[in-house]
Amino acid sequence: MRSILRLGYTTLPLAFVAHFLLPKIAAAHDAEPLVTFLLSGIAVIPLAQLMGESTAQLAERTGPTIGGLLNATFGNAAELIIGVIAMCKGLDDVVKASLTGSILGNLLLVAGAAMVVGGAKRDRQVFSRASAQTSVGLLAVAVTGMLFPAIFHFTLTVYQSDVNLAEHEAGVSVGSSAVLIAVYVLGLFFTLKTHRHIFSMAPAESADDPAVGVTAHGRWSVKKSIWALIIASVLTALMAELLVGSVEKAATALRWNHLFVGVIVLALFGNAAEHSTAVMLAYRNDMETAMTITYQSSLQIALFATPFLVLLSTVLSATGLAHTRLDLIFSPMEVAAVLLTVAVVTIISLNGESNWFEGVLLLAVYAILGITFFYMPTAHQAQYNSHPSSPSAELNHDATR
Repeated sequence: MRSILRLGYTTLPLAFVAHFLLPKIAAAHDAEPLVTFLLSGIAVIPLAQLMGESTAQLAERTGPTIGGLLNATFGNAAELIIGVIAMCKGLDDVVKASLTGSILGNLLLVAGAAMVVGGAKRDRQVFSRASAQTSVGLLAVAVTGMLFPAIFHFTLTVYQSDVNLAEHEAGVSVGSSAVLIAVYVLGLFFTLKTHRHIFSMAPAESADDPAVGVTAHGRWSVKKSIWALIIASVLTALMAELLVGSVEKAATALRWNHLFVGVIVLALFGNAAEHSTAVMLAYRNDMETAMTITYQSSLQIALFATPFLVLLSTVLSATGLAHTRLDLIFSPMEVAAVLLTVAVVTIISLNGESNWFEGVLLLAVYAILGITFFYMPTAHQAQYNSHPSSPSAELNHDATR
């Protein structure tokens, strides 16, 4: 593992060198996207490990709820940066796909891997039922925010005619986004203030666990942990920015459709911090913090990052800084995937216990969704997101192609 971490730190500057130098070399010009994609992907590994260690250190001092929220906040900074950059370039379908993929990746891939690794040598692991119940309730609200704008679009384009369709859809998206952000803020107030006492439970067996965590590496000060989080987050965001610029060309060379790239590939790199941290904490038998990370990161994407980008795009499009106006009209495949994911996670997690086989079930659902998105034609996604009365329709369709 140490060798992989050293390799990752080495590839961090090499990713920038490849991105800026290879295009100037005629023989290596076409290879630049693939090389940048590979180097920046490897560079994310040690940054995710550093972020996970610093978050675990903070969690030891602040408790699992605050520690999980801190990790989710810094882990999602990359998704926000990717979203803003892609949105300003008019790649709305890529933004939506990456946001959908982040939710699916956290709830299925991260939680599933954590359950498998944490439960491999244990009969069961426990986490807060109250936290699980509140989280799945918030996720249900998030699904509503994705489902009804899509139903509104489908109804008015198939069964009715509306000359002001784009304006009305924008109103639905903006209004729903404001509600989602308000729910997210009130949810934080509920879990961290008024009902904080029922959302924390001490991690079991951590004292005598053979892989006991942060104390084995020595305690960091709060200041050192915070600085490590900030530095790791900034560098992760920079690597993610390189990925955004290279992954589309690399995907074209590999003949991957853009929907698969957004939902699976970009989400995997963007969630690397949560992947490593949650699995590491589950291995140490701190399943409470691991599940908090997966829940809170998904909720921040669904209830904060997504509506925030919608509201931001409204401002940017009004000022001419963005080519298109982002909305909450996701494709039927994306809405169905999130809806079924929330249903499966609800069934598995509401009892406050987990084992390795339940993790396998989550990973199986993720694999099925990944295979389906891989074979789904991107053109259908572009046509669904296009608004005949909107000037951004043609841009969205061209960007998807």
